[in-house]
Amino acid sequence: MSYDARRRMIEENNNALSIRDQCKLLGLHRSNYYYEPVSISGATDELMKAVDGIYNDHPYFGARRMVVALEAKKIFVGRKKIRSIMRAMGLEAMYPKPNMSKHNPLHRVYPYLLKDYKIIRPDEVWSSDITYIRLSHGFIYLVAIIDWYSRYVLAWRISTSLDVDFCVDALLEALGHGHPSIFNTDQGSQFTSIAFTDELAKRSIQISMDGRGRALDNVFVERLWRSVKYEEVYIHDYESVSDARSGLERYFEFYNMRRPHQSLGYKTPHDVHCNGRRYDA
Repeated sequence: MSYDARRRMIEENNNALSIRDQCKLLGLHRSNYYYEPVSISGATDELMKAVDGIYNDHPYFGARRMVVALEAKKIFVGRKKIRSIMRAMGLEAMYPKPNMSKHNPLHRVYPYLLKDYKIIRPDEVWSSDITYIRLSHGFIYLVAIIDWYSRYVLAWRISTSLDVDFCVDALLEALGHGHPSIFNTDQGSQFTSIAFTDELAKRSIQISMDGRGRALDNVFVERLWRSVKYEEVYIHDYESVSDARSGLERYFEFYNMRRPHQSLGYKTPHDVHCNGRRYDA
C-alpha cells in the first residue's frame, strides 16, 4: 500500500484508535504522517540543489571553496549565505560526508574493528549510514544497511526527522533475514543510542565504529550514496515524500537485482549475497 493511501486511511478513519496506534498498524512513522514539505523559496531551492551536486563530487569543500565552485557555474552568492545553506543541509567539510548524525557525548563509542580485516563471505560485516535526499521543495533523510562483501542493500528507510526510530526499523528488518558477525557505523547519535546498539548486543554482534573524520572507514556505503544520487535522485527530482519512497523502492530493487558491479566481477549484489558466489576482488 502506498504512503499516500495509508495517510488517507488515517485521515478518513473515525474510530477510537489514536494516530500513533494507526500509524503503527500501517507501518507509517508519525513524523511522516504529520510532515509538510519545508517551505523554501525557488531561488534557495535551486541553490541547495547546486550545493548538493558540488558537495557530492567534492565532500571536502567548505563554504569558501563552495563559493568558488558555484561561481564557475555562474551562481554568485556570499560565503555567509553558503555557510547557512550547508548548515541547514547537514553538510560539513571537516567531516568528509553529509554530517547527518551528530555524536552524543553521553553515548558509548565503540572501536573500529575493520582495519586490515579481510572479508571473505556474505553476512560477515554489515554497515549503515544516513544521507540527505532533496525534494523539489524540502528534504528528507535516508538510512540504508548494506552487506560489505556483496554490496547488497538489506534494508532502508526514509524519514522527515533524524530521530532514531527509522534507523532501528531498518535494522530490525535486516536482522529478520539473518545477522552479521560485525556491524559498522559512524559515531552518530542514532547508531550509538541504546535503542540501536542493544539490538546488536543481544544478538552477540560485534559493534564497530568509524574514527571521527574518516569517511573511508565506511567506503561501501559512501559509494552507494553516490550511485543512489546520480542514478536516481538527481534524475527524477522528487516532488514529495511519497515520490521519494516510490523512486527509491524502484531503484534499490534495480540496484540489488539487476545492476552488475565491476567490483563484484560484473555480478549483481543479489547474485553474490543470496547465492553465496565468490568474486574476484
